[in-house]
Amino acid sequence: MHAMSLEDAAGPNVDRLGNTRRLSPKECCMESLQNILTAHPFFTDFPPRYLDLVVGCASNVRFAPGEFIFHEGEDAGKFYLLREGKVDLTIVSERRGPLSIVTLKEDDILGWSWLFPPYRWRFSARAVEPTSAFAMDGQCLRGKAEQDHDLGYELLRRFSRVSESRLDTMRLQLTKVYENT
Repeated sequence: MHAMSLEDAAGPNVDRLGNTRRLSPKECCMESLQNILTAHPFFTDFPPRYLDLVVGCASNVRFAPGEFIFHEGEDAGKFYLLREGKVDLTIVSERRGPLSIVTLKEDDILGWSWLFPPYRWRFSARAVEPTSAFAMDGQCLRGKAEQDHDLGYELLRRFSRVSESRLDTMRLQLTKVYENT
C-alpha cells in the first residue's frame, strides 16, 4: 500500500487577490480530499458539517495488482472508498479453497467490519488491477461518531445501503450457482 504524503500534494494556489502562494501541505490535502470525497457516491448529500470531521480520518492509498489489502481474520481498522481499479473479495472454503464472492470496482465501498466488534475482517481483499482508494480510519470515525451521534447515524445509514446492495448481489450469485448445479 502506498500513501501520498502531504508534502507531495502541496502546490501553488491563487488567493482572492490573484496572488500566487504555496499552500501548506495540510491546506492542500484537506481541500483536495474534501472535494474528491464529496464527489464519491458514498458521500452524496453528506451534511457539510460532518465533512471536515470525516476528511481528518482519510488517507490516499494505492495497491498493485495481486496485492492483498487485508486478510480474513485480521484486525479491521479501515474501510475503503474505491476510486479506480478492481478488488476481489474472497472467503476460504475447506473443500474448495479460496472462493471469489464479489469483485468491487470504482465508486464501491470496501469493508464494514470496522463498525462492529470484534472488528475483524470476515473475508480477504486483493487488488485485481492497479487500484487507488481512500482509506478511512475506522477508529478515528468511531471516536468522532461517539462524540456526535448524528454523525454516527449518518454513517450507519449509508453503510446500511451498502450492505443491502451487497446482500442483493450475493443473493443473485447464489441463485445462479444453484441454477447451474
